[in-house]
Amino acid sequence: MSRSYSAALPIACALLRLLVVLNWLLGAAILVLLVVMPHREWIISALHLSPSPDTERLIWGLRAVAMLGLVTIPINHLILTRLLAMIETVRVGDPFVAANAKRLQAIAWALLALQLLGGAIWLIGRTISTPAHPVDLDTSFSVNGWLAVLLTFMLARVFAEGTRMRDDLEGTV
Repeated sequence: MSRSYSAALPIACALLRLLVVLNWLLGAAILVLLVVMPHREWIISALHLSPSPDTERLIWGLRAVAMLGLVTIPINHLILTRLLAMIETVRVGDPFVAANAKRLQAIAWALLALQLLGGAIWLIGRTISTPAHPVDLDTSFSVNGWLAVLLTFMLARVFAEGTRMRDDLEGTV
């Protein structure tokens, strides 16, 4: 293992562990927001809305976005824990194993799910937005996000093929 890995791995591991905790704290905050959601009149007052059918749609749309936010928490957890497991294989010096190919594929599916959820949130934002009360949820189409999905699927395939080739090579020696 090269010297650069020895410094980077503990930092990456610590950062990922911190992100796992922050992810669950965010989930708890969203859950509290949903469960202890202020009553309708408080929301109308806080957002300076006037009672109307658009107001009801806005309130329900924001609740739907919060629910989708909750859905992202276990998806993020899957990504973070798979990355932690992969770092461990790098630490022990054997990252090209079948388990990492499966982890990468799971990460790719999770990234795809996050992209689709982002699209659903964008659609909700467009649906509840009005000229009087525009809603910008900052979830526009992300080329980088879709490239990450594609590259992660491809990397999973590379790891699977590399593992198969290494196993074949070890079998011939």
